[in-house]
Amino acid sequence: MKISLRVNGVLYEVDVEPRRLLVHVLRELGFTSVRVGCDTATCGACTVLMNGRPVKSCNVLTVQADGAEIFTIEHNDEVMARLKESFKRNHAAQCGYCTSGMLLTSYHLVKRGVKDEGEIVEGISGVLCRCTGYQNVVKAVKEAAGL
Repeated sequence: MKISLRVNGVLYEVDVEPRRLLVHVLRELGFTSVRVGCDTATCGACTVLMNGRPVKSCNVLTVQADGAEIFTIEHNDEVMARLKESFKRNHAAQCGYCTSGMLLTSYHLVKRGVKDEGEIVEGISGVLCRCTGYQNVVKAVKEAAGL
């Protein structure tokens, strides 16, 4: 089946089997920041933004994304650049496996105008991190959001 995706502003037309998962197609297109973690939509390492909302790409059939706008961490506007710098400054990443999912989820929170720490904690709860304990991630998002 032929579908089109716009990934980080670039249009891709791909032939996919209807049962093919978005995470695998994105990786084949070269977006290796999209991690394959649990394959059960539990860990959030595969999180991307699809039409502005965080989705776990291991739980999305590529045909469901036909015509969608997809952002990975390679998308680098002013908000993403601010988040990346804040993550670095606040030591919000350790092993790095969850970082892309954490950044994209945080990007969504900042773009929609996150109001407080509780909202940040709830928002990032869908991304499993075994290293940071989340405190520095919360600090980084608060800083990037101007809270």
